[in-house]
Amino acid sequence: MSVLGHDLAMDLGAACTRIYVKGKGIVLDEPSAVARHAETGKVLGYGAAAVDVPGETCWPISDGLPADGELTRRLIRYFVRKVHGHPFARPRVVLALPDGCTRIDRAALRDVAFEAEARDILLIPHALAAALGAGVPVKDCAGWMVIDIGRDAARIAVLSYGAVVASGTVPGGGHAMSRSIARLVEREHGLLIDEAEAEAAKRRAGSEWKPLDRQVLVHGRDAETGRERTAALPVQLIYEATRQPVETIERAAVGIVEDCPAELVADLGERGAVLVGGGALLRGLCRRMRTALCMPVRRAERPLESVALGLGHCVDDLGLIAKLRGGAR
Repeated sequence: MSVLGHDLAMDLGAACTRIYVKGKGIVLDEPSAVARHAETGKVLGYGAAAVDVPGETCWPISDGLPADGELTRRLIRYFVRKVHGHPFARPRVVLALPDGCTRIDRAALRDVAFEAEARDILLIPHALAAALGAGVPVKDCAGWMVIDIGRDAARIAVLSYGAVVASGTVPGGGHAMSRSIARLVEREHGLLIDEAEAEAAKRRAGSEWKPLDRQVLVHGRDAETGRERTAALPVQLIYEATRQPVETIERAAVGIVEDCPAELVADLGERGAVLVGGGALLRGLCRRMRTALCMPVRRAERPLESVALGLGHCVDDLGLIAKLRGGAR
């Protein structure tokens, strides 16, 4: 082991944090959660351990940036110590920089990482990391769109020759889809379900368009009696429930395309868009986006891990960062 420690790539997601270690791949995939005592505020657990601990569960990361600087610092330090395992060295860390963030946001991200025991920070534009992880040849061609649907936002970016040339963010993301599903279940079945159960139902519905007659079971509390019960939810209803948040993402993507130069739009029409993030697993989403954008749309092979894998490519080949025009120290 190097005296200076390992090189790490860290995908700080609102829902999950993933860490890629040079030469090993993704070695950590845990919720970006911190459990605290409801009265004293004392931290009771981090990551996977926080989900099962009674108390208040906090999610200190929002849209790839620290929403709560202190809790984010503690969470990152916990994860780094868990995977790094070197008692004296501080690792070099590659992080994704959200598209459109300010200098203040960039400084806050770097400061939190340094305080969490990183010795050096390398920042890569989020869209470029997602594209690399999805197998897009970002350095060699123009005209690719990347749509990353995370827990609290959907990020849309157009790439050209290793740089982000247009981008936009839609608030809500997968969280908005889960809320829509929960409202539908309450309206149709009188059953109250939380976000986690709505997300689980979305995953159980699968990502393929057909068959349409499948059903998934949801577990919740009866709105009238308060008792626990189960209801069968047709996957077609899940499709209908998520129509509004998906249409919001579609409109934003269409608007970004319309603002691009004509030659870039022609490239997009040929190469199309790639979907990453947990929301990319939504049933029929590729079909919907393909119809709205009038271009090829595909789902990344590993949509949940695309950003971490893209950052990992940069860890394995640090020279790649200099070749990406959007790379920043």
